[in-house]
Amino acid sequence: MEKFKVGVTSDILNARGEPAFGPEPLKLLDQTRNLQWEWLPKGLREITAEHAAAYDALYVNSPRVPAATVARADLRLKLVSRHGVGYDSVDVDAMTKAGVLVANTPNAVPRPVATIALTFVLALAHRLMAKDRITREGNWPARLELMGTGLTGRTLGVIGAGRIGKELLRLAKNFDLKLLAADPYAETLELNYIGARHVPLDELMRESDFVVVACLLNEETRGLVGAKALALMKPTAYFINVARGPIVDEKALYETLAAGRIAGAGLDVFEQEPTPADNPILKLDNVIVAPHALCWTDELFGNIARTAIGAVRAVHAGRRPEFLVNPGALAHARVRAWLKT
Repeated sequence: MEKFKVGVTSDILNARGEPAFGPEPLKLLDQTRNLQWEWLPKGLREITAEHAAAYDALYVNSPRVPAATVARADLRLKLVSRHGVGYDSVDVDAMTKAGVLVANTPNAVPRPVATIALTFVLALAHRLMAKDRITREGNWPARLELMGTGLTGRTLGVIGAGRIGKELLRLAKNFDLKLLAADPYAETLELNYIGARHVPLDELMRESDFVVVACLLNEETRGLVGAKALALMKPTAYFINVARGPIVDEKALYETLAAGRIAGAGLDVFEQEPTPADNPILKLDNVIVAPHALCWTDELFGNIARTAIGAVRAVHAGRRPEFLVNPGALAHARVRAWLKT
């Protein structure tokens, strides 16, 4: 019997050439009978049709998976398993039409990402970076000019009430914050149970002292937060994005911050990644930035890897993966040919 072949993108290797999540999760592949896996070349930016013809499953971190990946007649690929919750880098419609399953790892991400959103809230509220700077400069008298914002009774607004958004709302209750959520697909009753009020986006932008973007990037949310929405914010409010850069009009955000129309921002994501060193947002002293990696911990990467590899092993065994992005692909003749249950 021909071995089930798996390709793993090399962008999850650290500078020592070791998996960033440690060796344990990959042992699950080593222990799977009739399965052979290997690293894909370093620097790979896009999964090609050649990869789709050579492998049964691909474990993909950052390379894009466009429609061209599945355009050839000799398609072998059954699964694209994403290292993470977002799948905007994958042409899901093309995968579905070609009979290729797409899986992600939403169970691993909510707590770590919700935690970094709170990290930004706390750091911005307490003027952490500014106080770090004056301490290093020996300018202790300036601390009287850097009064922070107390959280009790303030309002946190979360754009996107999915797994991450709801986890953030639950954690934020401990700080006695008032909670708002804007998400047309969320259930009002569930949000009420958490303690959050379900509101339209404009109302959230007007009322919140901290606005956190936590929604998926898709055609509905691309450019969702632009100049009009930002203009609704209080001048004392802070804006935080831990989701995807293109959800926000970055030029409009820069202009809002540079003009002092809001108090500051915390950004883990950018419209273009890596963001250019000359991005003007990086020059602002009222912004805290991170390289789309603030939530990266051993806990997060280990859980992501185990879930993503679990999807690979499920397809190898002829089963549907647990976190399937495109269930419509299950009806495709290619999938029905190998799916056992």
